[in-house]
Amino acid sequence: MQTQEIAVVTGASGLVGSHLVDNLISKGFKVRCILRKSSSLKWLEGKNVEIINSGLFDKDGLRKAFKDANYIFHVAGVVKSKTPEGYFEGNVDATRTLLEVANEDKSTLKKFLVVSSLTVTGPAENGKPVDENTNCNPITTYGKSKLAQEKVALSFKDNLPITICRAPAVFGERDTEIFIYFQTFNKGITTTIGFDKKELSLIHVVDLVEGLFKAAVSEKSKGEIYFISSEKFYTWQEINSITSKILNKKPIIIKVPHFLVYTIAAIAQFFAMFSSKPATLNIEKAKDITQQYWICDTSKAMRELGYKQNIPIEEGIKRTLDWYKEMKWI
Repeated sequence: MQTQEIAVVTGASGLVGSHLVDNLISKGFKVRCILRKSSSLKWLEGKNVEIINSGLFDKDGLRKAFKDANYIFHVAGVVKSKTPEGYFEGNVDATRTLLEVANEDKSTLKKFLVVSSLTVTGPAENGKPVDENTNCNPITTYGKSKLAQEKVALSFKDNLPITICRAPAVFGERDTEIFIYFQTFNKGITTTIGFDKKELSLIHVVDLVEGLFKAAVSEKSKGEIYFISSEKFYTWQEINSITSKILNKKPIIIKVPHFLVYTIAAIAQFFAMFSSKPATLNIEKAKDITQQYWICDTSKAMRELGYKQNIPIEEGIKRTLDWYKEMKWI
């Protein structure tokens, strides 16, 4: 008789995936991590996990990973690509393959959870936060690919216990994306995009993965979509103020007009054509960061899953900055 439940995590080497692994280990799960051979094991070393070197299109490797699994958390995804095809292959085709393999033998499977994104709805209009009933209108190829991923997942909901969780901007220990903001701030400079007040939902990664866990183990969540997010919305002025207080620094604030963001993005995208890697700031990213409202309502997850934001923004930023200092990143 199986006493220890098995959870499978794709994308386990990344920010969200590695913290989810920690969460599952702390709750007594046997954890299997699906990783490419090229994936870094930096955040998994020394942990009691089973590493399965399998691409997301390797059906034999996936069958091995999914054998007797109770929970599958599909965290892996393509967030940067030089071509639209790259987004759709990594986010849609890969998800379809995982679902097809999971559907072959689902006798032990309690939940297949897909981690999606706030980008599927597009930005909020007129400061009214989006929710699970908002019509989806993604403005980037990444957002469109994540919406297509959701549709593929939901097409299996009559055969598999599917749950989708959408995340907003995520930060925390091990993050390398929003890290750039803290890094430049620490050097005495920060930028704000445009001249309007921008609001965003922003969640610490530990809160996010606890929300993912609650969604996975809930009976109510089958066939459902949830926003797992902060309860409050934040302006960059608030984030700057908190960061300034914690670092004890008052940086020079440079306001970058929207047209200049697009100009820099276009130049970076052009030069990325000659590189093997896509540009961090491209035209699509410029579309994202110039929007006024990236905010979502997390009340459905609070009501149905018992989810709540446990880490206030001040505590989240402080523990993140403390970790960066400890790791000598800043």
